[in-house]
Amino acid sequence: MNNSLLAVPDHIRGLIFDCDGTLADTMSMHWETWHEEFAARGLICPQSFLDDRKGMAIAEIVRDYNHAFQTDLNAVEFAIHKENRSLEKIPKVKPIQPVANIVHTYKGKLPMAVVSGGNRTNVVKTIEVIGLKEAFETVLTSDDGFPSKPAPDIFIEAARRIDIPPEQCLVYEDGDFGIEAAENAGMTAVDIRPLLIGTEYST
Repeated sequence: MNNSLLAVPDHIRGLIFDCDGTLADTMSMHWETWHEEFAARGLICPQSFLDDRKGMAIAEIVRDYNHAFQTDLNAVEFAIHKENRSLEKIPKVKPIQPVANIVHTYKGKLPMAVVSGGNRTNVVKTIEVIGLKEAFETVLTSDDGFPSKPAPDIFIEAARRIDIPPEQCLVYEDGDFGIEAAENAGMTAVDIRPLLIGTEYST
């Protein structure tokens, strides 16, 4: 990985991070729990369908699934069961070290936030397991009631909570919707996916 591509420009005063697939190497675990939950209901879901919705809240993805495949899954119930499956596996999660290194470098120097489409219990547990929880001034998740990415609302709220103008915030993301949401909020976004190709974190 070219760590120079993760450098923080001089005009940036606040950092915002996605959690799954950005701070934490959790994507294979989350894909597994998605497919387990569908299988438990006698259903399958194309991986490409999930890939295209990376960063969206689980319930929103399930509603899209209902529409696309003419099913009537209870989106909220599905999300609860899926996240419970994930919660059981979180203790084995590892950080994506190049991104975690940024957090360690700027802890106490720049205010930082986490913005995730996951639920609060799982997100907080994840950043705790990877040893980064104390670095963040605020954590925003799907439980906070904002529209799913790519809507910018949750990023704008994160900037407000760390008291930094959006245009002075840098966002690290691994999903198209997250990048779009950050840019819609007037922030600079770094897509970490190209930087992980060929590393142990490739998905």
